[in-house]
Amino acid sequence: MTTRKYVTLEAVKKSVGIESEPSIFEIEKEPIRRWADAIGDTNPLYHDEEYCKKLGYRSLIVPPSYLTNYDYPLTPFTEPKYPVLTGRTLNGGNEYECYLPVQAGDKISITIMTSDVYQREGRLGLMTFVVTDYIFRNEKGEKVGIGRHIGIHY
Repeated sequence: MTTRKYVTLEAVKKSVGIESEPSIFEIEKEPIRRWADAIGDTNPLYHDEEYCKKLGYRSLIVPPSYLTNYDYPLTPFTEPKYPVLTGRTLNGGNEYECYLPVQAGDKISITIMTSDVYQREGRLGLMTFVVTDYIFRNEKGEKVGIGRHIGIHY
């Protein structure tokens, strides 16, 4: 089991713009189908490989939310590349942008990067907002999507 390292606000601010080492995952057909079933999406792009091939794709396409399976890269991080502040944390929201279709058989690399840190006064006192980007690239190095998470630390 890995122990989390807690860091100072200064260390978090220094980490802005530093991208982690990539973790690489191969996208497989059956998990795509299971994900689509779980979210109740019957679109044949997520279930029927022959249908996808008729449209010019190599294989099944992943649903837009599918890459959330891989939000946390497997590569271990060292300070300050993936800082975690002490205290309580709330989820301030998640958003995803998809740029290119991801298909079964693709090898997707995921890196994370702190993209912003800011503070605001709230009902509970001073809150620190840490914006973390999850960057998804295909084997050609093309950015296929970004996941953004806002952590609120108080």
